[in-house]
Amino acid sequence: MLPRLTQAQAPLTGEVQVINEHGVQDTISIPAERPLTVYVDKRELVTLMTLGAHPEWLVLGYLRNQRLVTRAQEVESITVDWDAGEDGAGVAAVKTRHGVADMQARTEHRVVTTGCGQGSVFGGLMDEIDAITVPNATITQSRLYALLNAIRLQESTYKSAGSVHGCALFAGERMQLFVEDVGRHNAIDTIAGWMWMQGIQADQDSIFYTTGRLTSEMVMKSAQMGVAIVVSRSGITQMGFDLAQRLSLCTIGRATNKHFLCYTQSERLVLDAKQSYD
Repeated sequence: MLPRLTQAQAPLTGEVQVINEHGVQDTISIPAERPLTVYVDKRELVTLMTLGAHPEWLVLGYLRNQRLVTRAQEVESITVDWDAGEDGAGVAAVKTRHGVADMQARTEHRVVTTGCGQGSVFGGLMDEIDAITVPNATITQSRLYALLNAIRLQESTYKSAGSVHGCALFAGERMQLFVEDVGRHNAIDTIAGWMWMQGIQADQDSIFYTTGRLTSEMVMKSAQMGVAIVVSRSGITQMGFDLAQRLSLCTIGRATNKHFLCYTQSERLVLDAKQSYD
């Protein structure tokens, strides 16, 4: 049985007064940023800074990608209340069916990350790497360009307010889900939670896209979701590169319009012979 989730979406933007370079006052939208403190079986786990678009999926995906739960069915419910915490913080109460085994030992070791809005991960990043497998997937150059065009046309908080990261999951050229948050880690965790709730498993047609850089944690989370092709508008770090090679992920960065760099597993990229390069 899947967990019961509230639907506690918060306003994504707010309005502020600004003065532009001409000294003219204007009213603009800026993205929200709010703390969400996660409790697992009444024990405080972490505080995430989030836009608040899909907090329940975010929390479920966070638990999944931190390897604290291995199946959605282990969670009985996730209840989010934006008014329950101190100093304006929201609260996400997670109730599991049988508890999280060795939770104290598994969460006491934190690694500081480069993530926006998420400062640490639990446990050793490489502990379970050899158990991860990804599909034998490929991507054509024309399919990559179609994906980038879909992202370009996507209506987004970034277009109206800026200052957020976006992530998307594609099945072929079809966008399954597009998520924005103040940090790219939150966005990928939200997609991971959504996949569990929808019963979706990544396959040879799955592609993950992010506006953020491909750090080791972003590469690891993509692989944990079973995605073999990862595309970024930004670049890749050295550790992200090394990890992608070890996991056999095809990583493509600096991808905008018809420009890109394939960093790893270039054999998964099929260059179309008749593709134009204007």
